[in-house]
Amino acid sequence: MKKILILCTQNSCRSIIAEGLINKYFSQIKAYSAGSNPNGKVNQNAKRVLIEENAWSKKYHSKSIEEALKFGPFDLVITVCENAAKNCPTLPGIKTLHIPFEDPNGKEYKEFLKTKEEMKKRLFNAIRKYFQV
Repeated sequence: MKKILILCTQNSCRSIIAEGLINKYFSQIKAYSAGSNPNGKVNQNAKRVLIEENAWSKKYHSKSIEEALKFGPFDLVITVCENAAKNCPTLPGIKTLHIPFEDPNGKEYKEFLKTKEEMKKRLFNAIRKYFQV
């Protein structure tokens, strides 16, 4: 089983959505998410997107990179926001891909749906290419 760590700033929207989607649609990959500055809460619209996609788990919560590292070692790290790409620590020996998405936080629910669909295209394509699945 391959492991991916998805990084964002607050670990409340994009990284949580990515974690849920990857875990639902890739049976040979386990995703975890974390934030460089986690706010401790999952955005309710991010949770709603995952519930509607049948991809929500009660295990998903906003957490620090340090907390997420206990689930490693990781085969790949993916940053999904510009701030995470600039401010998250690099993990020696682990490939990092930067695949940014617009932040839907504070926007209408349709923006969360748009982020989800964009992830299912761009993020999934990058994962398939990287792992040859």
